[in-house]
Amino acid sequence: MRVRDIRVAVVGGGPAGIYAADILTKAYPNASVDVIERLPAPYGLVRYGVAPDHPRIKEIIKALHRVLSQPQIRFLGNVDYGTDLKMSDLRRFYDAVIFSTGAMADRPLDIPGVDLPGSYGAADFVSWYDGHPDVPREWPLEAKEVAVVGAGNVALDVARMLVKTADEQLTTEIPANVYDGLKANACTDVHVFARRGPAQIKFSPMELRELSHSPNVDVIVHPEGFEIDEAGQEAINSSKQTKMVVNTLLKYVETEPTGAPHRIHIHMCQSPVEILGDGKVEAFRTERTELVDGSARGTGETTDWPVQAVYRAVGYLSSPLVDLPFDHQAGVIPNEAGRVIDMDGNHQPGTYVTGWIKRGPVGLIGHTKSDASQTIDCLLEDVDSLQPAEVSDPDAIVQHLVERGVEVTSWEDWGRLDAHEMALGEEQGRLRVKVVPREEMVSRSRG
Repeated sequence: MRVRDIRVAVVGGGPAGIYAADILTKAYPNASVDVIERLPAPYGLVRYGVAPDHPRIKEIIKALHRVLSQPQIRFLGNVDYGTDLKMSDLRRFYDAVIFSTGAMADRPLDIPGVDLPGSYGAADFVSWYDGHPDVPREWPLEAKEVAVVGAGNVALDVARMLVKTADEQLTTEIPANVYDGLKANACTDVHVFARRGPAQIKFSPMELRELSHSPNVDVIVHPEGFEIDEAGQEAINSSKQTKMVVNTLLKYVETEPTGAPHRIHIHMCQSPVEILGDGKVEAFRTERTELVDGSARGTGETTDWPVQAVYRAVGYLSSPLVDLPFDHQAGVIPNEAGRVIDMDGNHQPGTYVTGWIKRGPVGLIGHTKSDASQTIDCLLEDVDSLQPAEVSDPDAIVQHLVERGVEVTSWEDWGRLDAHEMALGEEQGRLRVKVVPREEMVSRSRG
């Protein structure tokens, strides 16, 4: 018996969506997939969310490139779901749709003063230094002392980017405007604040160790708040990673500063209370916490830290999508194992999710593979019940977009833009120089 052909749209061209396309086409050879991406370039978080001085993580791009080069998979860039395409359009052209739009917004920090000038979301800063075309090309870096709120790797990335010299970034792919911005950076001290203790902190061991790799940076872990309660000791005993993090923090506590021109201070058991200032950020108030069964409890003892900027790295948040249900509290599209469910708990036929829009912004990039596998298993279970697309011609979707005035970028177009960025890098003795504005990305991709 002939196996049914299916056409699937994957909305979101980051790792989650690309892994889903790869797993589906390998498991079901009669599937063809269009990866639909809002930006002209693919790779999502790997291109626009990973710190530029982490080239080893960007090695993932090589694997993603191999996937998108497969004949069963087509890349359609510069196509914005909700503006250029709606669900009714996708239903016409595809048998099923997988949403993998990730998370690009900052989770809010609900404290007084959060809207003062000089208070920034970490996601916006990450987008700036990664050359995301949606953010302004300039970033204010006049603050000498900065507070970073958060106990995860994004907080470390922000802190590291604020204190490393611009010239140290010339080995990376940062755009020229980012180099110029970092060259004028006035920051000397970054204070990273975590609500809990060393055993509960969410830094990865490698990220934490890398903080001290720059000769221009001293890492100072303040002993106040270096508390390990019974729950923390259990975490250390049961997790090799937690033990490595605690040991690294302890080494920093015991290491004398070298007198480097820039410093990263790590403060534990300090909870954010208020951002202070008259018309701009002038200080950051925290409350000392104590640990109770691994949780932080306020002690009433507050400290005002003189800073001129605050970066909030308390988590990412996904955004709602047109014509789809959304859980605003969890920041996800409601689903069961990847099948999208409506308010009544019923599965929306032919509609699936994977990645952070499915499970929230937790876990590393590699975790998206198992996540995508679960979603694809569900889709394959549903193959026989999928409603066939109204239009079978695979080129019809491109024609539809062109008629709507959308400048769709193809995989071949991306290849030209990729080559252009590599050529810019070669001219400057670097691996690559990223092109930033959307208009330039589109024009360069067209040769």
